[in-house]
This record gives sequence, structure tokens and C-alpha cells, in this order.
Amino acid sequence: MFDDTPLLIVEDDEGVAAVAARFRGKHIIGVDTESDSMHHYQEKVCLLQFSDDEGDVIVDPLAVDDLSPLGEVLADPSIIKVLHGADYDVTCLARDYNWRIRNLFDTLFAAQFLGIPKIGLADLIERYFGIPVDKKFQRHDWSHRPLEPEHILYARGDTHYLLALHSILRRRLRQVGRLAHQREECGVLARRTIEVRGFNPDDYLNLRGADQLDDTELRVLRRLYLFRDDEARRLDRPTYKVMHDDVLIQLARHKPTSVAALDRAIAGKHGLKRRYGRDIVAQIADGVEDDFKIPDAPSKRRKRAARLADAAPPARLSGALADEVHEALKTWRNRVVDSSPLHSPNTTFSNHELKAISRARPVSLEELAALPGLRAWQVRDHGEAVLAVLERVAPADTLEQHAPAKAGKRRRRRR
Repeated sequence: MFDDTPLLIVEDDEGVAAVAARFRGKHIIGVDTESDSMHHYQEKVCLLQFSDDEGDVIVDPLAVDDLSPLGEVLADPSIIKVLHGADYDVTCLARDYNWRIRNLFDTLFAAQFLGIPKIGLADLIERYFGIPVDKKFQRHDWSHRPLEPEHILYARGDTHYLLALHSILRRRLRQVGRLAHQREECGVLARRTIEVRGFNPDDYLNLRGADQLDDTELRVLRRLYLFRDDEARRLDRPTYKVMHDDVLIQLARHKPTSVAALDRAIAGKHGLKRRYGRDIVAQIADGVEDDFKIPDAPSKRRKRAARLADAAPPARLSGALADEVHEALKTWRNRVVDSSPLHSPNTTFSNHELKAISRARPVSLEELAALPGLRAWQVRDHGEAVLAVLERVAPADTLEQHAPAKAGKRRRRRR
């Protein structure tokens, strides 16, 4: 599979320093990480994989004290770093080591811009090199030691083909005129602000369905949420492996008062009832009697929406007309997507972006380009067509009569 390509496994500080020195002389390297998110309470990076023109390198960060030389390599803008689906790796490396990756090339973005139907790394390897990739270790607990030969074989495969993929995809991007699109998208990802957050006891308010609960149910949910986190820490397991979010919501809504009554709330969850039945009932009873004041702070999703609203220009359209414009833009976008395999919602406009455009109703390319989150390539490729749709459905000379009135804030339901 890897022919005679040399493999170096690094398990000490001296090895890290030597490999970093080797990479500093390179123009391009492939990069990947493996973590243990599905197996432990606190996720961590468990492997660092690299490839260059000399071979493949696997660094064991659990065995090394000083990884900083590698962080310096990743931050070096003179070296191209090739990753696939880099969003996750960027987040993990920022969280664990406060590292930033500069001069990044994401082969997943490239595949999207090229209209390739299957964009997973294994799909691309099979497409271009005819080599099937077994992904059976995708959910492996990479914190386990020692690493078996099959684990090492799997891990090096995630970077071994990246340099060749970069060469192929970059050439094709240039041919279809989308290399600048790729650079912009990768630059946005590399500059993205990473929020490293620990456990927030108020995040129960962000669970899907929590906004439909009354205050008593929310107090019950809070008790169950805190209990789940304590248990997950004790067991060193991800919280969802203790209790799923939807189970917490159902328990808070039904508030069973006995272990037997749990059947009505979590039918079929026999293991959960066996392990935690009495604890669940006790937490529910405490939540019902609790006088905890439910905070009025907006949820994480609403905070993000508020930040975007603050950055966005005032809305020019609302209500039925904004909806009509949104539908017209979607119809136009869908025709574009159907016109060529190079186009998809990811390489034109998402529904969320079209909705923002509908409300803002920009009257010029400059106003369109100023909308939060829109890319320069979107405006270059489609800006004139978008403005034409807007002018047809909501002409600029009628905007004043459609200006929305200020709406009151929507509040979470209380009983």
C-alpha cells in the first residue's frame, strides 16, 4: 500500500525537534490528527501525522513533553500545510496546544469547488489512485497504547496521499478558475477564532427542546444535566454515552416520580434505568422542589444570531416580501446548481446566506460584499445575478415602503 515509503515514529522530545527541523526545509507537508472524542470526557489529540517528500511521520503527543517545534512549523506561512476536512484539526490543535495553521490547503474544500460527488478522503484516494481505504478505525480510541501495526497503518494513510492529492486538485482548480476560491476559503478557516469552552452549567438551556419547557421542567432539566456531567467525569466518558440530550428533555417533560414510572419517559432504555433509575428519580424530585432562578441569558444560538445581527446592516425587508425574495433567490440558486456539476449550495449560496441577503436587500455589489460571512468569490461569481433577482422581486425604488418596523424580542415560553 505504501510501497517503500519510509515511516518514522517519534516518541521523544529529541525526535520532535529533529522532525521539525526537517519540515522547516520543505515547501509542503501533509498534516492530520487523531483524537479520542468518542471515548473520554475530555477529548484530546492522541496522534499527529505528517507526510513530506521523504516519507511519513507519526508523532505520539502522549509520550512527548515538548511539542512546540511542531507548532512553529504549522505557523510558518512559507510551508503549505495540506489537510482534509481541516476544520476539526484546526479546532483540536488550537484547543490542546494553542496552535494556529497558516498557509492551509484543505482537500475537502478543493473537492467541493471541483464538484466531485464523493468528497471524503477515502473517496478521493480511491478516485485518483484506485486504492480502497478501510475506515474501520475511524472511531477507535486513539489514546490506547501500545499502538498496534494496523493502527499505525491506518494513521499514516490519512496523510500519505495528501501531497499527491494537492498536486492533482490544485491543477484542476486552476483549470476551472477556482484556485482563488480555494485560497479564500482556506484563509477564512485558518483565521477563524476558536472558542475553547469548558463545562458551562447553564448550557442545559441550549439543548434542543429546552425552549419549550416551563420553569419547573427547566429546573428538573438543570438537575439532570449537572448529574449527567458529574457521572461522565467520574466514568471518563463522553456525556452522550451517559444520557442523550433527548432523554434529558423527555425526563424533564414527564417528571416521573418512581423508577417504575420511568417506562413512560424512556421506554426501552433498560440499561439506563438499571444504572441510574433511583438517581434520576431523586434528581427529578429535587428539581421539582428547587427554587433556582432560571437565567434570562440568551442561548448560545441566540447569542450568535445577535452577534451576526449587530454586524449586519439594518433589514430593508421583512415578512411576506422577504419570504418571497428568499424563495426567488432559492429558485435561482437551484437553477445554477442544476446547470453544472461544479455548482452546489456549498459553492454558490446556502439557504442561510440567501435569507440574510433577502432581509438586507443590498442595492449594490459593495453592499452585498459587506454582508457578514459572504465571500469575495460569491460576489464575483454571482453578485450581478443576485442583484437582478432582487430588483425583479423587490425593486430598489419601492424599498422605503417595505422597511420593517422594529420587532419586540421573542421570549422563551414560561408557565
